[in-house]
Amino acid sequence: MSETQKGDLTDSERRILQVISAGDVQEAAELLANNNIRINCLDEHGMTPLMHAAYKGDSEMCRLLLQHGADVNCNQHEFGYTALMFAGLSGKTDITSMMLDAGAETDQVNSVGRTAAQMAAFVGQHDCVTVINNFFSPARLEYFTRPQGLEREPKLPPRLAGPLHKIIMTTNLNPVKIVLLVRENPVLVDAGALQRCSQVMDLLCEQCVKQQDMNEVLAMKMHYISCVLQKCVSFLHRRDDKLDTLVKSLLRGRDSDGFPQYQEKFIRDCIRKFPYCEATLLQQLVSSFAAVEIGNDPTAFSVLNQALTGQMALVDADYCATCGERGADKKCSLCKAVLYCSLVCQKLHWFTHKRMCGSLQEQDADLEEDTPTLKQLKDDESDLVMETASFLQELCLRAEEKVAAAGGCPVELLTCPSNSTQRPTCRD
Repeated sequence: MSETQKGDLTDSERRILQVISAGDVQEAAELLANNNIRINCLDEHGMTPLMHAAYKGDSEMCRLLLQHGADVNCNQHEFGYTALMFAGLSGKTDITSMMLDAGAETDQVNSVGRTAAQMAAFVGQHDCVTVINNFFSPARLEYFTRPQGLEREPKLPPRLAGPLHKIIMTTNLNPVKIVLLVRENPVLVDAGALQRCSQVMDLLCEQCVKQQDMNEVLAMKMHYISCVLQKCVSFLHRRDDKLDTLVKSLLRGRDSDGFPQYQEKFIRDCIRKFPYCEATLLQQLVSSFAAVEIGNDPTAFSVLNQALTGQMALVDADYCATCGERGADKKCSLCKAVLYCSLVCQKLHWFTHKRMCGSLQEQDADLEEDTPTLKQLKDDESDLVMETASFLQELCLRAEEKVAAAGGCPVELLTCPSNSTQRPTCRD
């Protein structure tokens, strides 16, 4: 579609833009069913209906427009924006993922040379940045599900492609989370299947390093996932059929403070085993924790997470203590100091948390005892409290006098008792 067609809209096309703005998916579907609307029509700014829906953050509308053939990579916008850029600006991760699944190109730039990820980062939509930077096309994985050259069978059985792609696309790199993703897919809980998946991950890692535009971040992620899958294989060989022992090993905390030493050592080993020693990212990661004693910050996981997703891990207090899932809102009912994303995660973590739960309860009780209450302060007749109260009371009286002197509400109304059931009103 050429530049000269911007703003050249029919009445039906103007109407659908209005409908998109109003968020009426049903009417939009009826308008599109008439086939009188160019799905990629441009308004005066060069925005398509899909761009409008993405910027508005309307996932249902976006899905409808894509189903009718909307061009996800159209960049006739006056500043070169694409639907993916608008999705990133909206802060909606589901719409961002939808655009990527529809074939959105992540390396397209606007008129000032910014990609969708850079634009989202500029406005603080870091979750969308993470989704974009961690996107991996299913087609790249499906390549391995077909025999290549003289191969008699594919490197990756087709039934494993879907579950493996879900693991690749996760933005939660906690090793426990990855093991749980393996456990929830019965086809993966098999040493032979996981061995094949791990080998494909190694091949993808090699591709990322050797491609023309080397992607060290994606290569490191592929390598890391491969290491976790290999660890699953080793535990399956030990007859840990449900990987329960592996999960407990990763979660078990040391007696002194509950810090998961095994998990920390495992992640450090994963990073150090990255096969391309000349990679700048590898050197940066290793130098970040090489001199750090296990149990201190930064942890290997926080360093790896920031490098691969662009976000600091465990800075906010809303991460699940078991799987690292963000947005955990279920507290331990006893100590109320540890968060979980689900009852399942709480049960998985209890075997190690119970040793620290009691001491955390005591710390909380000590904190409450050390914090004086208002009643205690009054009983002690604290000079500071009394002086502050007197000062505030004097300020209130002065304010009331000024209001009354200016012809406002009478002082007697302004100082009416607080237990009055009738709200005082001002009179002329």
